[in-house]
This record gives sequence, structure tokens and C-alpha cells, in this order.
Amino acid sequence: MTFTYEYARPALTVDCAVFGLRGDDLEILLIQRGQDPYAGRWALPGGFVEMDETIEAAARRELAEETSLQEVYLEQLYTFGAVERDPRERVVSVAWYALVNTDEHPVRAQTDAQDAGWFHVDAVPDLAFDHRQILDAALDRLRGKVRYQPIGFELLPEKFTLRQLQHLYEVLLQRPLDKRNFRKKVLKLGFLEELEEWERGGARRPARLYRFDRSKYRALEKEGFEFQI
Repeated sequence: MTFTYEYARPALTVDCAVFGLRGDDLEILLIQRGQDPYAGRWALPGGFVEMDETIEAAARRELAEETSLQEVYLEQLYTFGAVERDPRERVVSVAWYALVNTDEHPVRAQTDAQDAGWFHVDAVPDLAFDHRQILDAALDRLRGKVRYQPIGFELLPEKFTLRQLQHLYEVLLQRPLDKRNFRKKVLKLGFLEELEEWERGGARRPARLYRFDRSKYRALEKEGFEFQI
């Protein structure tokens, strides 16, 4: 394709804030830049949108190219367009946030990323560009949305215990939850499938495993169901 414009146009990029739950910690995936500007600095995965792809396709491509992540939960967050956010040229970025189960989605640095790694959200190094602002916005969105939409299940394995589910919400909401009330509430929601399976290993008494039933949730949502933790 060839393009001719009378006026200069800003470039378009995507940046992705990828969250994962590792043990007791909520973590963010960062890549170490291999090129200028900010070579050697840590940043969110991302890059320029190509002329023949959608913005979401660009976000998924950049995640795969820089971190090897594929087929993850991805949602558009916000558009960041401060005039001097990129020292190379006028760049507008469409930011996304992703949620992954870290055991099921191994990460490795690829293409122009020197390294890739997980960092606790409260111990993030100095980030390139305006990526600290993007990360803060993504954290606010995640901690707000998890209260009224069951996106948190994306951070868990396919089969999980109620203890794991409660721990997830305690980490995201940053407060303890009453065990009895939490279990009563989540079981009453109607979209947890109780399995005839129990967790293996560990010092605790084996706990029953559950699975999130997406089809039941979608059916309930169409009926006007309101999810709230």
C-alpha cells in the first residue's frame, strides 16, 4: 500500500499489561528492551501496529513475538496520547491488559526483547516511556472489575479449590475475606461446577475441586444476573 497525506500523522502502538498470580503475589510481566530508546530498561510488552492488522491483532502479535504468550484473556484498557510520551516521534498507544495462569503459560523473551520476567506489582523497576502510568491504570481496572465480573478465573488453573479462589480475591482486593460468607456467596452464584475430584498432595486435608462454567455464566448474564463479590 502507498499513502499520501497533506499533514503529518501520529504513529500507533499497543502496550500490554499482563498480570499473573504466583503464590501469594500478584505479578506483572515485563520485557527488557533490546533497542533504543531506553535500551536495557524494563517495559510492558508492545510495539507498532502494522498497516494490515487490527489493534487487537497487533496486541496479540506483540505478546507472542516478545514473550511467547498466546491465546490469553485480553481486554482494551485506555488510549495514552501525551505529546512527548515517546522520544522518537509522535506516538499514540492503545493499552490492553491481559490475565494469565502462570503455570499454563510459560514465558520467554523473543525478537527485540533481551529478557522477560515477572515482577511483584509493588516492586516494579523504573519503566520506559509512560508504562508506569499504564500499569497503574491497568491495576485500577483489574481491582475494580473483578468485583462485578468473573475475570479473576483467568488467573487460576482450570480446576481449583474454594481456598484458591478465596485467596485470589483476597490478593486482588487487598483485604481478608470471611471464609464462610465467601463460600456461601460464590456457591450461590450458580456457575461453579462441583467436580468429583480432590486436590492432591500437601499437608492439608484434600479439598474438592471446582471449575468455572462459562456457558452457565453467559446464560445467567443474559437473564440479568448481577455478579458481585
